[in-house]
Amino acid sequence: MQVDFAEIYNQLFSWCQREEFAGYDPFDGLQSRFFQATPLKHFTFPRLAWLQMVKRSGKNLRPFLKIEKGVNPKGIALFALAEISRFRTTGDTKHSQLAQQLLERLLSLKIEFNARHPHPQTAFGYNFDWQSRAFFAPQGTPTVVPTAFAAQSLIEAFEIFKDEQYLETAQQICRFITADLNRHNESKDEICFSYTPLDHTTVYNASLLAGECLANVGFLTNNPEYLNLAEKSARFVLNRQAPNGAWVYGGQSFQAWVDNFHTAFVLLSLNRLQKLIPGLQTETEISIKLGLDYWLDNFFLADGTPKYYDREIYPIDIHSASAAIVALCELNCFNQGCLPLAEKVARWTIENMRDTEGFFYYQKRKNVIVKTPFIRWGQAWMAYALAKLLEAKG
Repeated sequence: MQVDFAEIYNQLFSWCQREEFAGYDPFDGLQSRFFQATPLKHFTFPRLAWLQMVKRSGKNLRPFLKIEKGVNPKGIALFALAEISRFRTTGDTKHSQLAQQLLERLLSLKIEFNARHPHPQTAFGYNFDWQSRAFFAPQGTPTVVPTAFAAQSLIEAFEIFKDEQYLETAQQICRFITADLNRHNESKDEICFSYTPLDHTTVYNASLLAGECLANVGFLTNNPEYLNLAEKSARFVLNRQAPNGAWVYGGQSFQAWVDNFHTAFVLLSLNRLQKLIPGLQTETEISIKLGLDYWLDNFFLADGTPKYYDREIYPIDIHSASAAIVALCELNCFNQGCLPLAEKVARWTIENMRDTEGFFYYQKRKNVIVKTPFIRWGQAWMAYALAKLLEAKG
């Protein structure tokens, strides 16, 4: 079947524009007005159980639970990255204009620290309370993942549009990373950055995102401190790769699973870091090749179906599909089969998880398709994935 990926992208982006880039999120269950009216909101286990109940439901309970749609900074950053990619591919100024409008909206969502200080700090957080097994982060807590994606969009925008505001904000983000995130296993060779200033977890892909931000800004501003910290963040993760090439999610015993999209994130960050830090290239390329082989062998079916875990197919998640497409496009230099597989995954996803209105479903489970159109988790990532695929093919 012939697929017009550009038209699919346009229809998806138009649907998101009509929604004003606002929507539900898999992890927004604690925003329920019913739940917030109970004393359970003060306790870890009820928060975690409620969040998982809402997330795992086969039906979208959010309208009944009085959960409102929201605008997520990471989602806005991904939409901006998608439009930057489309501008690089087409040269059409409508994409550059949309990208800059999205970046303006992103900047309106930033959290500023010491705004009047000569060297202020900036970060971004999620638009909902979030309870993990390790810690609780209230709505708006500065968090490395949305902050790092915001930084990526600002850095890519600066490289194209030469607006100093974008680079200055990325530098403010680096000051947040170096001053406010907790550091684990710090030595002369390694470092792991925490997820938020509130926790002490070791999440590999999150720490790498902090390192990636530092490397990009360090490269652009010739800052050896940032480049050194980025190199140490990479070595921390390189040294924790399993002999078979896999990475578990994190360092705690309850984080010992291996999934598709977090593997993709680790491979992506390592690839980007080794391009910016020459001293990393040899050992990182060996690690990427080993990890890529494991990922390709264990996370995709012959028809392009993106599995969730290395040993389990279901649930087939839109996040697995979209993150895989992005990573495969960038990793084609290591394996010439990556770009054809990216296109195969995109075709499978369009055929199996796309609504006639243009948006993408959340999950395909064994016996049901969960059709909730999550804005950050699904639509923003698929827009970015389709844009990257078009750029790689073009």
